[in-house]
Amino acid sequence: MQLPSGRSTKVERDAVHHPVFARCYARLSVAAETRAGMAEVRRALLGGLSGRVIEIGAGNGLNFAHYPGTVSEIVAVEPERGLRALAVEAALRAQVPVDVAPGAAEALPVKSEAFDAAVLSLVLCSVRDVPRALAELRRVLRPGGEVRFFEHGRGGGPVMRLTQRALDRTVWPALAGGCHVARDPVGALREAGFELGPYRRVLMPDRGPALPTSYCVMGTAWRPAGDAAAGGS
Repeated sequence: MQLPSGRSTKVERDAVHHPVFARCYARLSVAAETRAGMAEVRRALLGGLSGRVIEIGAGNGLNFAHYPGTVSEIVAVEPERGLRALAVEAALRAQVPVDVAPGAAEALPVKSEAFDAAVLSLVLCSVRDVPRALAELRRVLRPGGEVRFFEHGRGGGPVMRLTQRALDRTVWPALAGGCHVARDPVGALREAGFELGPYRRVLMPDRGPALPTSYCVMGTAWRPAGDAAAGGS
């Protein structure tokens, strides 16, 4: 398979393989659309986007139904083959053109400065190298390009943050497809050279006891308009 850039994506086909987690995630994420209000979160996250969009870690493609008609094309990169197959099915039902491609966040199979916007939706928790992934994101966005993000990470009081760090060091990444619960997505975006726009912190779900995965943040960032340091294609 090749993207419009002409660059082959074959090398990244097996970058991630978590078949058991993928099946569990697919079931839980569909249930969360209504039970946890994730469908409304997706609509808020994606509203107002336009032009060419790259979505990193598209999972099973649940965002696709919520992109507005002002989006001309979506390139959705997903490394896990089981989730990618489900994303392909979701792409066929989408109202905007979606090209689902294999690839890792740390080595995106697309040209530099090819996209007007990028979407990060519950993906920075599981990438292997966050700074490298965000450097790649900065590379493929045009100067002034927008990032929409909805991520979970560290939060709560001292006991909760201690619990999150303990989970990251022990069982959680192995059980949850490489997920980490103590990362700081806002800090990572800032350190990667993005300009932070408005963002807000939310609990998911918003009712009941807070879990180590409950502390989320949704917002906007930009590749600086005068940025010329993201590298070549």
